[in-house]
Amino acid sequence: MDNDSQHVNGAAQSPGRHMLSKVPEVTIFFWIIKVLCTTVGETFADFLNFGLGFGLTNTTMIMGIAFFILLFLQFRATKYVPVIYWPTVVLISVFGTLVTDNLTDAMGVPLELSTAVFAFLLGLTFLLWYMREKTLSIHSIYTRQREVFYWLTILFTFALGTAVGDLYSEQLGLGYLYTGITVVIIIACLFLAWRLKLDGVLAFWVVYILTRPLGASLGDYLSQPAINGGLGLGTTMTSVIFLVAILAIIILLAATKIDTLTKSEPAETNQESGSKQKVLTQTATVLCFFLVAGIGGYVRLSSNIASQTDQSASQTAGSLQATNGAVQSASHTDSPQPALSGRLSDFITLENDMLKDVNANDFASANKGADELEHQWDISEPKLRKADGATWTHIDGTIDVVLAAVRSGHPNAGKCKTALDNSLRVLNAANK
Repeated sequence: MDNDSQHVNGAAQSPGRHMLSKVPEVTIFFWIIKVLCTTVGETFADFLNFGLGFGLTNTTMIMGIAFFILLFLQFRATKYVPVIYWPTVVLISVFGTLVTDNLTDAMGVPLELSTAVFAFLLGLTFLLWYMREKTLSIHSIYTRQREVFYWLTILFTFALGTAVGDLYSEQLGLGYLYTGITVVIIIACLFLAWRLKLDGVLAFWVVYILTRPLGASLGDYLSQPAINGGLGLGTTMTSVIFLVAILAIIILLAATKIDTLTKSEPAETNQESGSKQKVLTQTATVLCFFLVAGIGGYVRLSSNIASQTDQSASQTAGSLQATNGAVQSASHTDSPQPALSGRLSDFITLENDMLKDVNANDFASANKGADELEHQWDISEPKLRKADGATWTHIDGTIDVVLAAVRSGHPNAGKCKTALDNSLRVLNAANK
């Protein structure tokens, strides 16, 4: 920070290390295109996974390869080039989203653990970056080493933002709309704090992380069907709209160069708030605020879900006892029923109806059933996942396969039947 100017001079004197700034100036266009990229990261991944039926693994491989190709081109460039830089951000947003989705959906890693791990990795990256370079300003990205730190940071911000957003909006039942509103309020508070002399670099990186759940909320609101509380544009249309908007802004930036630093060296790499001690105090304060607010919100929402889960379990147990009589009640006492027993009947009914539609080659009705299934599964997630996270994850994986098969551009009846039969088998086993 204070020593950053000395480090800048040292870097400038090192042959072969100096180049023009590799990142754009932070303007209003920077934040607009960042949110657009984040939204595309959410919708385009869903489009490939479900819309085209690629599946999570294949989608991750395709996006990973595309991302690393563009990242190679970004490292080869010697200055900021909008037509390379921003497509790289788009792909890293998709790839970062898929990293978290794979951990959660494919490997069953709890979102709490993903959040903690990515927060640790992000914090470690920041620490190593500052210890080595004495600055975290993006205006200082004009050496290869700083660029490596920068893109690692970007990757972890997207992965962390995905984990935090999914944790609160889905698992804790806050919903994407309220999650988005909460993020907007926090960003507004940070903007006000920045105007009141909050360190600029600190404010920048916190907002950068928060734009991930904000963009995801916007993407889901636009793409999800009306039954899910969205506008029903679908992942295809939403992705196209935002990709076109991103392309238009990239062309504008490339033509006008309004976000290109005019000097070969950053004008300022020190953080604006002054002394290291002041910045350290502000950083500690912001971290404590997010820890207290995050943990407090998590505990409160978890408690609400737990109480609702216990109430639902009691009602289900009472219903089972009334149906099966005293003998079943005694058996239930000796051998407790699975946590989701009797609570999956609605999903079994929905999938059986979808199977009938598929057998009749009525894929339009099957698609409507898929929308209803996804909607009911999403709103039930907090309670069911709280009751039995491992079983929920298993069922969630089979439902994802069903949705991908039915929503494919050219659905195959055989694949749809296989997916539905497998999902029904899992649901029936857990519902006994």
